[in-house]
Amino acid sequence: MPVQVAVCGPRSCTEQDEEHAYEVGRLLAQAGATVLNGGGTGVMAAVSRGARSAGGLVVGVRPGANGDDANPDLSVVLATNMGEARNAILVWSADAVIVVGGSWGTLSELALARRRGVPVISLGGWQILDVDGNPLPDAPPTAATPQDAVGFALSTAERG
Repeated sequence: MPVQVAVCGPRSCTEQDEEHAYEVGRLLAQAGATVLNGGGTGVMAAVSRGARSAGGLVVGVRPGANGDDANPDLSVVLATNMGEARNAILVWSADAVIVVGGSWGTLSELALARRRGVPVISLGGWQILDVDGNPLPDAPPTAATPQDAVGFALSTAERG
């Protein structure tokens, strides 16, 4: 079975987050990974577009009762009717998680992944720091580029 990598990020994102997400999706698809995301706008739409541009399989896990509001670049839409609880489904289905950008929903996905022990890397997103501004010992690593984030996700997912 192909590696499944969840890419989490906000529906309202910066242009840089959108560019990063697109490239992450493209690189994951080129590597043969299945791309999971929330299936909406912003980072979710950009990663879907990137993965589809490379012929990848993209699964969107939607919060509502149907997939009417899903982005058009998904291969598969899962309508959960679970609201934000769908974040747990997304994370539990992933072999690794890449966080692009940050929002409260994205932070919940990061926390759920860490709790489950899923490898997580952040690209321009949440950083978990102590009061002196240093990363906590168990904080997820950060990536400088989409290539770094994808390399980490694929190498850790294969081990996990």
